[in-house]
Amino acid sequence: MMIRKHNENDLEQIMKVWYTSSTLAHPFLNLEFVEKVKSDMRNMYIPNSETWVYEIDSTVVGFISMMDNEIAGLFVLPEYHSRGIGSKLVNFVTEFNDKLEVEVFKLNKIGRSFYNKYGFIQVKEFVHKDSGEVVLRLKK
Repeated sequence: MMIRKHNENDLEQIMKVWYTSSTLAHPFLNLEFVEKVKSDMRNMYIPNSETWVYEIDSTVVGFISMMDNEIAGLFVLPEYHSRGIGSKLVNFVTEFNDKLEVEVFKLNKIGRSFYNKYGFIQVKEFVHKDSGEVVLRLKK
């Protein structure tokens, strides 16, 4: 197992991790919004962020995407939850980011529980324009 910078050959596995995990964490999001984000992930977010993957036996099971000091995405395949992979990815990016920020949907119980356990605190709450859902901005 290892953490490494992603390359373009990882994109399909990253998309699978994102879609599988996002569907579990965000059952409240409508399909149209999810399809738009799926397209944006592939064409905009992953290419324009610093993304590291967590690999086990040559398979990407999790990833973290950073834009400056903001966690733009942190996803781990559900069958690998509670194995410390998310924490290892956050610990990895903490090495070159003193302060971290993240936005998480208020209804995302999985993400909120993880960030709470990790010591993030809420600094803002707002309605996300595209989804209509409440988002929390957290800092550590």
